[in-house]
Amino acid sequence: MLRIGVLASGGGTDLQAVLDACESGQIDGRVVIVISNVGDAGALKRAKEFDARAVFIDHRGKSRGTHEREIAAELDSADVGLVVLAGYIRMLGYDFINKYKNKIINIHPALLPKFGGKGMHGLNVHRAVLASGDRESGCSVHYVTEEVDGGPVIARMRVPVDPGDTPESLQARVLNAEHLLLPMVVQWIAEGKVYPGGETIELPWM
Repeated sequence: MLRIGVLASGGGTDLQAVLDACESGQIDGRVVIVISNVGDAGALKRAKEFDARAVFIDHRGKSRGTHEREIAAELDSADVGLVVLAGYIRMLGYDFINKYKNKIINIHPALLPKFGGKGMHGLNVHRAVLASGDRESGCSVHYVTEEVDGGPVIARMRVPVDPGDTPESLQARVLNAEHLLLPMVVQWIAEGKVYPGGETIELPWM
C-alpha cells in the first residue's frame, strides 16, 4: 500500500479527490500526512476528517532550506513513498527535490508545457489560456524538477474552452478534470505503471 504525503496551501479539493479515491479503493494507498504552510488551510481540516496527520509548518521568518528540512523530517517520519503537491504555492529547492527525486508529483491547471512557469497559478493560468485564443485547456500531472512546471509530464486531460468562458468558468471545468486525473495518476504510480521518461498519457474529457 502506497503511503502518500500531500503538500497543500489552500482549500484542498485536489487532496479531497485523492482522499476519496483511497477510501473507495480506487487508489491502493493511503494519505498518511498532509502538510501546509498556511495554518488555517482547508486541506488540514480535510486531512483530520480522514485520520491523516495534519501538520502546519510556518515558512515565515525562516530560510527556504530550513523550512524544507522541517517538511522533510515530517515526511520521513511518516515513511511516505510519494509526495503530492496539491495546490502548494511555494517553489521547492534543489535539496528537497533531489531528496525525493522521482517521488514528487504536481497537478497543474493547464496543458503543459504551455502556460507553465513562474506566475502561472490560480486564475492567471486561465486568463492566459483565454487570451491565447486556444480552443482547449485542461490539466497536467508531472514529476517535479528544479524547473518550475518543467518536469516530465505523466498525463494530461483535456477540456474544451467554451465561447463566453470567463477565467472563473474555465477554472471550474479544469478543476473537475483535476479531480479525475490526479487519483488516476497516483494509482498508476502505486501499480508501477508510470515512470520518468515514459510516454505522456493523453486523456480526453471524461
